[in-house]
Amino acid sequence: MNTPAHVIFAAAAFARPGDRRRTVAAVAGGLAPDLSLYLMVAVSLYLLGLDPGYVFGTLYFSEPWQQMFRIDNSFLVWGAGFALAWWCGARNGMIFGASGLMHLALDLPLHHDDGRPHFWPLTDWVFESPISYWDSAHHAGLVGPLEMGLSALLCGVLMWRFKSLRSRLAIAGLAGLQLAPLFIWGFVFAT
Repeated sequence: MNTPAHVIFAAAAFARPGDRRRTVAAVAGGLAPDLSLYLMVAVSLYLLGLDPGYVFGTLYFSEPWQQMFRIDNSFLVWGAGFALAWWCGARNGMIFGASGLMHLALDLPLHHDDGRPHFWPLTDWVFESPISYWDSAHHAGLVGPLEMGLSALLCGVLMWRFKSLRSRLAIAGLAGLQLAPLFIWGFVFAT
């Protein structure tokens, strides 16, 4: 799934009006498993000036990048974090962990040849799903619109639940970011 969809889904599942810390934990947990990817891509493209084809065709699959993905996309690491938060009675830590685990659970079936080793450190095995959220050769033509539709529906639910203008602007921003990859990837790969 696209990262904004993960954040939207996590917010819909765990964020609550009037509980800012819980809402921040939900949003942050939905974002966190992809954060290293965004940081490494941004540095590679905009600070180092590397070609997008090299970044996504070579660096993405390189050992240093894959090691980072092993850590931040591991059900075991996220599960341990959730368990620690539960043991400490840290409710918002549990929300953060649950949002991260939800992110991984939604990613697992939606990556064909670009999946992550979700069960590291036990194994480096990567599930190669028959479907992909982005690869048209693996049903992205069905998955993409479904993701967009569910994201729009959940943004509507969030707008209904969160009444403040500030919250609604943030939700509208998330909806815009969910649409942005259609334009961003076209721009990145056109250059």
